[in-house]
Amino acid sequence: MWLEECDSFAELCRGYLPYYLLIILPIFIIISPVNPVSASHEFPVYRMHQYDLHGEPHGCRNAPISLEARSLTGWSTSRHCVVTKALDLTPSMFHSIKNKAGALIVVLPEKINDLTLEEQQHIMSLEESMMFGPETTIPVYFASWHPDFQMILDDLSNGFITDEKAGSAAEAMLNSVSASGYQVVVPTGQALVKTDVKVATLHGKLAGTKVEDKLPTIALVTHYDSTGVAPVNSNASGVAMLLEIARLFSTLYSASRSRPQYNLVFIITGTGKINYQGSKKWLEDQLDGLEGSVIQDAAYVICLDTVSTGNNLYVHVSKPPKENSTGGLFYKELKTVSESLNTTTIEGVHKKINLADKTLAWEHERYSMRRLPAATLSTLKNHEDPIRTTILDLIKPGHIDRLHKHTQVVAEALARHIYNLSSSQIFTDPLDISKESLSLWFDYLASQPRAAPLLADKNNMLVNTLKESMARYLGDVKVTLHTPDKQDPEFVFYDITKAILNVYSVKPAVFDLFLTIAIIVYLGIVYTIVHNFPYAYSLAIRLSVKNKTL
Repeated sequence: MWLEECDSFAELCRGYLPYYLLIILPIFIIISPVNPVSASHEFPVYRMHQYDLHGEPHGCRNAPISLEARSLTGWSTSRHCVVTKALDLTPSMFHSIKNKAGALIVVLPEKINDLTLEEQQHIMSLEESMMFGPETTIPVYFASWHPDFQMILDDLSNGFITDEKAGSAAEAMLNSVSASGYQVVVPTGQALVKTDVKVATLHGKLAGTKVEDKLPTIALVTHYDSTGVAPVNSNASGVAMLLEIARLFSTLYSASRSRPQYNLVFIITGTGKINYQGSKKWLEDQLDGLEGSVIQDAAYVICLDTVSTGNNLYVHVSKPPKENSTGGLFYKELKTVSESLNTTTIEGVHKKINLADKTLAWEHERYSMRRLPAATLSTLKNHEDPIRTTILDLIKPGHIDRLHKHTQVVAEALARHIYNLSSSQIFTDPLDISKESLSLWFDYLASQPRAAPLLADKNNMLVNTLKESMARYLGDVKVTLHTPDKQDPEFVFYDITKAILNVYSVKPAVFDLFLTIAIIVYLGIVYTIVHNFPYAYSLAIRLSVKNKTL
């Protein structure tokens, strides 16, 4: 009986069993309570900035990752990718990681707008150590907080059992085999130099009455790009203020009887945070070119930079203006308007240009170096304030209100100056400062990353939007595209600013070794049984016959 069942099983193996398995195994996989998809996660990430300025490298110099994930306290070798929260990472830890680990993933805080002052200072200190220290050779990426990412962080901190936690070598080996971990993969190539860099600078004009070429010109300047350790979203108060002032004055200039004897030029530059290269290139084209310049004999240049973070408005100059000059008179009007409106405090700050520094402090210094009287309006008193170069420069409660107040002061002071008025308020209903317009521009510009490498192309959507908006208010709007010098470039950009991070739930590498040994042993046993099957079959027959005779 037993022998007949053995023959039936052997016949089944030679017949239809393989086909049954092809059908049954997928069904078992589908109905299995373990979801294979949950073992894999995808997250959008931003790579730490990489650029060269005046031949000096900045940021991280690598991009692809395929390493085992470890926590901030569990990593040990260059085979590990450290995954940690930004608030847990210190500058000293970062320096240790970049010298010994294989890669770094930094998860930004969940409520990045609600950080305490201490937490903000912690992140800004970390950014400073990342960007302004020696170049980083390992890949560094930044990710927004996500519930799945939090789960991974918790697993790495609590669930991943390392060898150091074991009481003996045998226990450590068992822990290594039984533990679970994560494999971090960023499937990109090496970062390459961008060869098609086109930095756009936009300018438009409101022409005054009488002979346009003989009228004094006042220029308003701001830059549209932002900076930080990674190309995340950022504040855009300067652009919002400039466009609102352009809207207001376009109404005044539209009627011949209200058109003053001043030309107004509005300039929005690129690569502002890369040592104001946009202004530098634009000034070279304007002042050194053969064509006429819209700013050749500018009476004054007003630059706008971070104009919503505080209640005070500082006027930064490289050389104090004379009392009766355009700059001096405009400063007086700023003081007068701020006192009459009682909303903003105006204070002058004098700082000479330090030509020994590789980077300039403020954008107006580019114009002062070309002998154009200029100043920068900012709510920051010091150019070294870390809020200018941080990913925390975001829209926060009160920013719109402060921007509205500062725009009102600047617009009123400018109007009183060019119309030579002493006390009357020009921008009142129906021609008043629109908080809604400021808010819309603020939200739009702050809703997208504006790092210089992301915007350095010919057909950028943001640049086209700014051009269309300026064309509604200004005349003769032009976009000038600049490229770095090929022989000796002032700045160099690299690609791979954004990527997809894949995180896979896996066993440690030592598990593969033990699994391989187990498979070899299993196959060896199966091979031995199959190879010696005739002997086992003969033995089974003899035992069966012997049992029958008994």
